[in-house]
Formats: sequence, C-alpha cells, structure tokens
Amino acid sequence: MALEKTLVLLKPCTVQRGLIGEIISIFEKKGLRIAGLKMMQLTDEILSEHYSHLSEKPFFQRVKDAMMVCPVVAIALEGVDAINVVRTLAGPTNGRAAAPGTIRGSYSMSFQENIVHASDGPETAKAELARFFKPEEILEYRLSTFGNIYANDEYL
Repeated sequence: MALEKTLVLLKPCTVQRGLIGEIISIFEKKGLRIAGLKMMQLTDEILSEHYSHLSEKPFFQRVKDAMMVCPVVAIALEGVDAINVVRTLAGPTNGRAAAPGTIRGSYSMSFQENIVHASDGPETAKAELARFFKPEEILEYRLSTFGNIYANDEYL
C-alpha cells in the first residue's frame, strides 16, 4: 500500500486547554509520521472556504468565530490508510457520543468544541493540505521506525 497524507487541525479549544502535545502524541504513538506542523491564526476568508459546505447552515458564522478565537495547529500526517486511522482515533464529531479512548471521547463534551478537525476522504485531504500548507512545508522523509510499525510489504 502507498502511504497516504491527511490534515488534522487542533482547534482553538485544544490550544486553550493546553492539550497540543497530548493530542499530537496520540498520533505519533499510533505510528503516523508528522510531515508538516505549524501554528497559524485562521482568517474569515480561509474559514469561509474551508467550511463552504456549511455556508447555508444557521451556525456557519458561529463555527467560523470559534475557529478564530486563537491560533490553531495544522498537522500533515502520513501513514498507511492515514485518513481512516486519524478519523478512527478522533471518534465521531459529537464528543458526547464518542467512545472512551478516542480523542473526542476522552477530551470533548461538544459537537463544535471537539478538539480536532480531520479530513474525511482522499480528495478532501488533498484540498485541505493545499489550503493550510505550502508545498515546501510538507516534508518527505522516512521514519527509521517504519520497519517496526508496518510489515515490509505494507508500504511503499
């Protein structure tokens, strides 16, 4: 299988609660490789594009406002089936409904203030990575531990 890249945003609620390192460590302990990492202040413009699928919803502005409270941490993660792995680790969107042990199940009580945003598919991941990272900000390198994370025929 080829390695896959995906985007995770650590939301302002995560930054405000001092959970950045704890959440990143969950992805690292799972075996995902950090290909890009940066803190950034989101603007109304980038959020209008990112959440365009919600533009007709009554909570659209509330979501954008919440994402501009303070900086977010954008992370490009890589691994075999990384999109599904990240979404499984994150758990369902509503933190109250998320299983204990998932990120949202362990750290969230909210539908909106739910710790992370995670890309939901390959096309979305590609678009979102391009939205939040310049090409030169996503780095290519092999973790020396890949041989301990995957069987030698599981990744290219």
